[in-house]
Amino acid sequence: MTVITCIEDLRAIARRRVPRMFLDYVEAGSWTESTLRANHADFQPIRLRQRVAVNLEGRSIASKMVGEEVAMPVALAPIGVCGMVHADGEIHVARAAEKFGVPFTLSTMSICSIEDVAAATTKPFWFQLYVMRDRDFAERLIDRAKAAKCSALVLTLDLQILGQRHLDLKNGLTAPPRPTIPNILNLLTKPRWVAGMMGTRRHTFRNIVGHAKGVTDPSSLFAWTAQQFDPSLDWGDVEWIKKRWGGKLILKGILEAEDAKRARDSGADALIVSNHGGRQLDGALSSVRALPAIVDAVAGSGIEVWMDSGIRSGQEVLKAIALGAKGTMIGRAFVYGLGAYGEAGVAKALELIARELDLTMAFCGRTHIGDVGRDILVPGTYPT
Repeated sequence: MTVITCIEDLRAIARRRVPRMFLDYVEAGSWTESTLRANHADFQPIRLRQRVAVNLEGRSIASKMVGEEVAMPVALAPIGVCGMVHADGEIHVARAAEKFGVPFTLSTMSICSIEDVAAATTKPFWFQLYVMRDRDFAERLIDRAKAAKCSALVLTLDLQILGQRHLDLKNGLTAPPRPTIPNILNLLTKPRWVAGMMGTRRHTFRNIVGHAKGVTDPSSLFAWTAQQFDPSLDWGDVEWIKKRWGGKLILKGILEAEDAKRARDSGADALIVSNHGGRQLDGALSSVRALPAIVDAVAGSGIEVWMDSGIRSGQEVLKAIALGAKGTMIGRAFVYGLGAYGEAGVAKALELIARELDLTMAFCGRTHIGDVGRDILVPGTYPT
């Protein structure tokens, strides 16, 4: 662990330890993956202004997201099938996030259930909701999140229909894996992963199996899921969910200023500028390019603007904050840590990002993350 210096190091280890179909699920984008590549590439032209002879003692990257104290302005995004990247994966991630002091968001499509994670942690986490055609099931999910004392609900708006991800189709992605010859041969090269999976009973989507009508096993689960993502989701449903939930609501998947204004008018506490990690509309703007216009569109309204998609380092967190984001979310970065070393790997990913965020902020002459603005960026190098 001492020679790991960046997220890419964790990625290399995860690639050796995690079965191909599950790491491909994490890494893949839709169609030609142009938006996936742009999410990371569009950070690179943004240049930082170095300042010197500034007293850099007493630095702090601590902040708040929807009123919650956070060790840095970073939350862990909802990622499905973490429990297939590493046995009991969501529990490992939640524990690491709790110890570090940043929020963890449990996906509807997680392997460990809401109740599993609640039993393994001591502080509230967030829950991410996909709206299904079966609204009774959606209401029960919300009620279960309330019962688990989740402190915020993250509503994903950009997955009414599923983008085509070539690698998932070619791998025949399932949880647990289908016993095809290619899958079996690949699993034979991952003895650590196999041993971990043999030691847990959590092998399928436990938020759904046994809770949704007629879903009792993997075969019925996949038939149900294929029909359940609701293409009719609209802003009226957002209002209904807000009333049903009654707590802090975060809307994920905003890329246009007009949608940001609708999010503001819905009464949501935060919105996330996100293209789903390049996994839905290929050819959409990168999140970092879309961010400034959305920040400007809702300025002064009270709704917090966050950003995800493409963040792999503390420098990228700092650039997002400089462009007006109140917070950020990371996904692939922590999953690489999970695949590499479980809970310790997630903790390492957070440490790497926090250290780079702190150092870069200092080089830019700032000692508190709340004082970071566009003036730390070189004019003409960032989107407006």
